[in-house]
Amino acid sequence: MKMYVLILSVLALLILGGCALKGQVLDGDGMVRSYNQITQDEAKKMMEQNDGHVIVDVRRQDEYDEGHIPGAICIPNESIEDTKPSQLPDTDQIILVYCRSGRRSKEAAQKLFDMGYNNIYEFGGIIDWTGEIEKDEEDFSMDPVPVFGMRINDKYYSPDFESNSSAEAFKEKIKEEGIISINMQDYGNFEKVGELLFQLPVNDEKITTRPGDIILYQGDKISVYYDENTWDLTKIGHINGVSKEELLEAFGDDEVTVEFFVEWTE
Repeated sequence: MKMYVLILSVLALLILGGCALKGQVLDGDGMVRSYNQITQDEAKKMMEQNDGHVIVDVRRQDEYDEGHIPGAICIPNESIEDTKPSQLPDTDQIILVYCRSGRRSKEAAQKLFDMGYNNIYEFGGIIDWTGEIEKDEEDFSMDPVPVFGMRINDKYYSPDFESNSSAEAFKEKIKEEGIISINMQDYGNFEKVGELLFQLPVNDEKITTRPGDIILYQGDKISVYYDENTWDLTKIGHINGVSKEELLEAFGDDEVTVEFFVEWTE
């Protein structure tokens, strides 16, 4: 009987161990651990130590060039995949990670931890940094230019955005995120509409839509119109040269995911 209980206990431990999520490791006390999240004051104190630490800025290269924490190296979050970055050969090295606002740094810290790095410390975004910031000495006259696009299923379009605060805020959000995906459903037989996960400023005026109009509604919903409708709305853009029939073909009959994205060109 005792041997039977012992076997069941071992099997239970094996099952629990096998169910651990990727990036979560059980320490000696049976607690789940991951990367370390610290304050920026704590990060400053760690940067003062001569312990071989490295500071990693996981923003894009153009963001890094505009200003970064002294001594930081640039490893963009989107470049961190399944292979250890060549700039980080030592998995036991202390690595301090930051980005612009703290979202990408958390993603990057988790990915590095998943790869086997043992001393990851994430401390948020440079927008909250009160310490020194340095800029690379180079000619910014050829700064990358953002080119905005959108995808509906397998169709790609180049929208023209309006000159209002709503459109500008939306473009800034796209630049920050890189890509924004919106699940859209049909409404009223004249538009596909989906909710944003953030709020944008509203500039409503009475307009009559036409096929290809990109509309902000109530500050937190985006619509792509394929037919006419007259209402108080905020127009933020338009897809030129597209007909109602072409849009309906691109949308299909069911719910559709519409993606807004940015590419950077010299």
